[in-house]
Amino acid sequence: MDTFKEMEGLEGKVLCAASAYDKKYYFNPEFDRLTSAIKDELQIMCVTFTEDVGGILVVRYSPEGELLLETQADEGDLLYDDIGAGLKISKLQRDKVEFFEQLELFYRVFYLGESLDAE
Repeated sequence: MDTFKEMEGLEGKVLCAASAYDKKYYFNPEFDRLTSAIKDELQIMCVTFTEDVGGILVVRYSPEGELLLETQADEGDLLYDDIGAGLKISKLQRDKVEFFEQLELFYRVFYLGESLDAE
């Protein structure tokens, strides 16, 4: 997946990503223990996002376990809606608060080794 090549340099761990350029979705197999319902919701969210505003959406965990949604576009992409992308990310963060909190908790417990009592 050439479009996702630059994800290798990101700090933290990429959970999933979608690209409007080559119409591909990437899910990190390291997170296969997530349920199929969660995987499906992530795929729908990412693909819908890139169909609406274009570019690439990357969902990744920071080293501290925070879930980050980042968007980027090819330099010459005149159809990419930068303002729309920012607004759509803000809306996703508002509408999916519980979903994102559960994904963060999953990561902190299973990957960072935090205990549930820390909450």
